[in-house]
Amino acid sequence: MSYLDNLENTLKSLESRDERDPLIEERRKSERDGALAAAPWADRLKNSEFTRNLMDAAAVMGHKLRAKIYMAWLGSSLRFELRQRRLELRPTAEGIVAVFMEGNNAITSREVDLDSSPDALLDEWVGQIA
Repeated sequence: MSYLDNLENTLKSLESRDERDPLIEERRKSERDGALAAAPWADRLKNSEFTRNLMDAAAVMGHKLRAKIYMAWLGSSLRFELRQRRLELRPTAEGIVAVFMEGNNAITSREVDLDSSPDALLDEWVGQIA
């Protein structure tokens, strides 16, 4: 059996498996609806003064701690990472949620007010690390 025949058979089996599972379409629709509901908050998070100030404050805090705070956009979420701890800002339909994580496990979460100062959020996160 050639490579192309094998690839074609694999694709056909994947398609038939998707057709057999009726929950896939329902799951996709709910994910799409959630993303559309969170879109205004995602845009606000990406373009807000709060985010710029938070990134600047994280760089200063990392310098004080003599450690690198890694910052990355993952889709519409903003992730900060220091050692094994993470802070993720995730847009939802209701607003922005800050999720405090250790490794891949969420420790706690809370709502974020984009009109407030980011220093309190950063101090709360770094306080959990130290």
